[in-house]
Amino acid sequence: MTDGAVADTRPTKIMYVAEATVHGGRDGYVTSHDGQLDLRVAMPPALGGAGQGTNPEQLFAAGYSACFHSALMLLGRRAGYDLTGSTVSAKVGIGPNKQRGYGLAVALNVSLPLVDQELAARLVDAAHEVCPYSNATRGNIDVSVLLS
Repeated sequence: MTDGAVADTRPTKIMYVAEATVHGGRDGYVTSHDGQLDLRVAMPPALGGAGQGTNPEQLFAAGYSACFHSALMLLGRRAGYDLTGSTVSAKVGIGPNKQRGYGLAVALNVSLPLVDQELAARLVDAAHEVCPYSNATRGNIDVSVLLS
């Protein structure tokens, strides 16, 4: 889209809805409505907490890396590439922003050991267009992708 228009990445059909409820914010617990998730949530030590539980940034990192990896594997499979042994890890940082609130930054580290760097870069770029997390964050937070 070279004319400056922003792509509309909203779903045209909802195929699945995840539901979760948090009690106590960053110092409480979170459950999913299907019972698959039942976790203590706690402030990490870097933000002044005891770190005796998971936190929203870890959950976001897990979700983003799983989603991005799925998009990558789907595209690789469709194109006939072997992505055996591939991994995606995510680092999610949080800190103050200029509007007196807080913001996030994400760094994805992608490993595609069985494909060359040029092909890996093309697959990563394509996955970044397909992944719902990438589409949701595009233009909102800094997301960097590193091929290792």
